[in-house]
Amino acid sequence: MKTRDRILHTSLILFNEEGEAGTTTVDIANELDISPGNLYYHFKGKDSILAELFGQYEQSLGEILAAPVAGQLSVEDNWYYLYVVFEEMYNYRFLYHNLNNLIERYPDFQKRFRRMMRMKADAVKAVWEALSQDAKVNASSAEVAALVDNMVLLLTYWLTFSELRNESRDPSLIIHQGVHQLLSMIAPYLGDQQKAFYQQVQRMLQTQTRSITSAAS
Repeated sequence: MKTRDRILHTSLILFNEEGEAGTTTVDIANELDISPGNLYYHFKGKDSILAELFGQYEQSLGEILAAPVAGQLSVEDNWYYLYVVFEEMYNYRFLYHNLNNLIERYPDFQKRFRRMMRMKADAVKAVWEALSQDAKVNASSAEVAALVDNMVLLLTYWLTFSELRNESRDPSLIIHQGVHQLLSMIAPYLGDQQKAFYQQVQRMLQTQTRSITSAAS
């Protein structure tokens, strides 16, 4: 791996584990066992590292969010799709740990986050439409808009909620819980086939939770 890529990789790990605001370029250089001068040869400070990581996240999440909009997915595929969305957000979770502070320090990020929120809204609406198509849904456009807003709200702040609620730091459980919470918002609108799969997802989460809890005790 090239030094530039190693810097980005290590920075992402430190930002996620220690927090972006509390991590310095000296911390990154020490973790890599390189001189600060070597780091500055590739990046002119932490701001440029952060901008590069945000650009990577923006591109990768954008490509993922476009999937259900481009073509309708099956019930099972929608679950896997949402898992991938939550997983990608978890991989760059430092961006959401203190979102307001980040936007205050980097004003350019605000409009870019807003763009991603619009893409999230399009994606979750497409998921809702796919999962509710076989059910007799009598929801007004205003109700659907409110549902989509609530789902985007969860997608934006689920990491903070999860950290406050859970003692477990197991990534797969945290992500699975997020997917389940999102699907729970759609559950009242599901048809019989979709509800059966939703109940299967519930059982999977319960089994996974018991397994991780038992291993930790």
